[in-house]
Amino acid sequence: MDSCGRSQRRVLPESASRAQQTLPPRLSRVNGWSKPLHGYQAVSWAMFVTLALAMFGIFIPMLPGMWKNIVYGVSGGMLLFHVIVYLVCVSIDPGEDNVRRKKIYSEPVPTFDRSKHLHVIEDLYCCLCRVTVSEKAKHCRACNKCIAGFDHHCKWLNNCIGSRNYWWFFSSLTSALAWLLCVVSILLYIVIQHHVDPRVLRTDPHYQNITSQDTWLLFLPYFHLKAKTPVFVTIAVLVLVLDLISLLMIGQLFIFHLYLMSNGMSTYNYLNRSRRHSS
Repeated sequence: MDSCGRSQRRVLPESASRAQQTLPPRLSRVNGWSKPLHGYQAVSWAMFVTLALAMFGIFIPMLPGMWKNIVYGVSGGMLLFHVIVYLVCVSIDPGEDNVRRKKIYSEPVPTFDRSKHLHVIEDLYCCLCRVTVSEKAKHCRACNKCIAGFDHHCKWLNNCIGSRNYWWFFSSLTSALAWLLCVVSILLYIVIQHHVDPRVLRTDPHYQNITSQDTWLLFLPYFHLKAKTPVFVTIAVLVLVLDLISLLMIGQLFIFHLYLMSNGMSTYNYLNRSRRHSS
């Protein structure tokens, strides 16, 4: 028997990285909106807001004729779907059923004492949450609670990903990737068309009063912000680079999770296997 009052017939490793030196929060976090918010979370918001403003305010209004309305509808629908699944994924409490039933979030969680316990979870019992947990549960250091079907703690969502929100996470990943591919297609068309025949990008009625071919109108139809060609091209290139960086990051994560699903693995299992092989 151990000091938790449970036998050690089955021992589950704790989810926290041993190299991580930061102390866990005193109170368990509920979801991705619980403090403290993570810097990566703010970065992801800033990147998507920037891309959305640039696309819907600058570049889509430049598309000719009916294509403008079609792209507004398709791109807007894709972005709206992504925002919905993202918000659901962040808002879900991924905690174990017994943890959520106990409603311990207002109570300070005890500090894990390695002199008393070998592992946080021993024989399917968490010494910190003080509840019985399922076989695939792990105690997340960042959230300071046991997560059902633990996969990983996502800093970009500021929430743990487990069995309760994994498919929302994957849907968020897939929808973000699809929207970014849509964005890069639009940007490449505009950049190429600007070099081939820029007049195609100037079909909006507001250009009737613009005599200089070196002047572009941004944020149509509500604001008629004028910009010279070098400024317009610079904005297009910067937004394209930002989109490609986002596409690369999310794309490799999407492929990684496809690999995990095809092999019936979780991120946690994969990292543990990699550590064993490296040692």
